[in-house]
Amino acid sequence: AIIFSLFVTAGQVLFAAGALVNHVWLMNVGRFVFGIGGESLCVAQNTYAVKWFQGKELNMVFGLQLSFSRVGSTVNMNIMQPIYQWITGFGFKNDYTDLGVVLMIGAIMCVFSLFCALALSFFDKRADRILKRAAVTSDEQIRITDVKDFPLTFWLLSIICVGYYVAVFPFIGLGLVFFEMKWGFEPSLANNVNSLVYIISAVASPVFGFLIDRTGRNIFWVILGTVCTIGCHALLAFTFLNPYVGMSCMGLAYSILASALWPIASQIVRNSQLGTAYGIMQAIQNLGLAVIAIAAGAIVDSSGYLILEVFFLACLCVALIAAVMLYLVDASRGGKLNRSAKERKRLAALKEEEEEEKKLLD
Repeated sequence: AIIFSLFVTAGQVLFAAGALVNHVWLMNVGRFVFGIGGESLCVAQNTYAVKWFQGKELNMVFGLQLSFSRVGSTVNMNIMQPIYQWITGFGFKNDYTDLGVVLMIGAIMCVFSLFCALALSFFDKRADRILKRAAVTSDEQIRITDVKDFPLTFWLLSIICVGYYVAVFPFIGLGLVFFEMKWGFEPSLANNVNSLVYIISAVASPVFGFLIDRTGRNIFWVILGTVCTIGCHALLAFTFLNPYVGMSCMGLAYSILASALWPIASQIVRNSQLGTAYGIMQAIQNLGLAVIAIAAGAIVDSSGYLILEVFFLACLCVALIAAVMLYLVDASRGGKLNRSAKERKRLAALKEEEEEEKKLLD
């Protein structure tokens, strides 16, 4: 996490420096470096969460992670413009200098993230020492060829991830003009509607994470979140109902799915392979987002927003089919991924008893 945070900080500083000196190529280099660190940092974050909270409040922890990231996104969307306007009042010589100063202020948050990574590393090593966690054995060494041994359920989970996320983030990216054109909103009002998904998920994600921890049945929640999002897109596409309704429901549905989806991977692959698993899921998701973002822009330009919404509905249907298949495959193998919280606790207690008996016999 420290290395990836360094990449993020260095990337943001290079990006801001490029703006200060008005060199676009340096800004591009900064974004490239930032991307290397940022996505890898997400993988490390998920792996840490599972390491510390597996078998406990894992769904709520993932919900809290999502909540904090969405708070950051919402704050960034709403304060960077006022900061820029404030900086312009100092009378710098060039507009690009104003932009560079604002971006450099943003780099302060990256430095804060780096200090958090240092603190996390300290506490993690301290916990390893106190709890006497075993080091990775030679049998558990990570090999990239292990990917071919990942079960079908993991790949179905990855399909759900990409099929769902490509119907949310690219839509938000293009939503501002959509709300202005279809409902005649002013840009400020359209921006408020467009940011509802982030605002609501920031509040709702920990709540749904807590609820999922108490009930279990993760696959059920994934299916519910996907179905609700399909309904939200259908409302936005085929009706003139106030978009506050559709976007608010989408924020709730997104919170449900994200809180339930990511912890499932920890029940599919071994702990020693979790970093690889989350890295693959993140890579597939980002590849899908990159391709679909380009495709979505082309669809809007050539066919309009109605066809774009139909396209997003098709992506969500793919995610729903994969979720139903995940349920069926899991059910045929004993239903491990969709157990209730009560059943998981009972099995965990039995496992602890068996381990205690084994220690006594040894």
